[in-house]
Amino acid sequence: MIRGILDFLRSGVDTPAPAQRQKLFFEGGPDHIYAVGDVHGCDDILGRLEDLIFEDSRRLDGTKWLIMLGDYVDRGPKSASVLDRLTTKPRADIKRFCLAGNHEEVMLDFLRNPSSDHRWLDFGGLETLYSYGLHKLPTNRQALKNLLQSRIPDEHIAFLESLPSMLSIPGFCFVHAGLRDGVALAEQSDADLLWLRPVATAKGVATNGVIAIHGHTPVANVEIGPARINVDTGAYISGKLSAVRLSRRNAPEIIQCS
Repeated sequence: MIRGILDFLRSGVDTPAPAQRQKLFFEGGPDHIYAVGDVHGCDDILGRLEDLIFEDSRRLDGTKWLIMLGDYVDRGPKSASVLDRLTTKPRADIKRFCLAGNHEEVMLDFLRNPSSDHRWLDFGGLETLYSYGLHKLPTNRQALKNLLQSRIPDEHIAFLESLPSMLSIPGFCFVHAGLRDGVALAEQSDADLLWLRPVATAKGVATNGVIAIHGHTPVANVEIGPARINVDTGAYISGKLSAVRLSRRNAPEIIQCS
């Protein structure tokens, strides 16, 4: 399924495939990290979750990061508002990193090669276009491209293009989808980091000695295991957006909002 979608995205493309996204490696991490699962256009819930996270962070000493795990657009009603939020500075004393998800990748493919029958439109893209006030698309490719350029801010496109595919600190690796077993972190492909579904291993051991913190695969409740933590609780379906806080001296703590 994944390869089929990727092959589709690479077929009939009149611009070169983008280079691999940046991977961020840090020799040390902050005292506290909040990782947020897939938002999918649910800006109202994201705002409420941010309030909870910022309130929680104010009672904690030390440095704090907020890591968004990708899939900010599609399916939910307010993708444009989510991108507005993520392209502005957080309201609290916290450093924010945003990673790429597969839906950002497919949206960019559409924007580079727009057509009225592009697969993205059935992949949640119509809802994203609605959030920009685009409810009727011209069938002419150039007219469609001109319409998109007039409605979708350059800042949003630059943001989508700049998103890294991985953030790694000692002991943890933050990605949208997952890590490929047996592949060094620096050699992991964007195709896997953005599209891979988690596979339970017999030993349940962490890949390359790190625990993967990811979204992409919706679950009823945040899953915390020895090899990975899945933070995607399907906000656009369940109405529940989740985050996990990782602190140096405490067990992981789940923060949720609906």
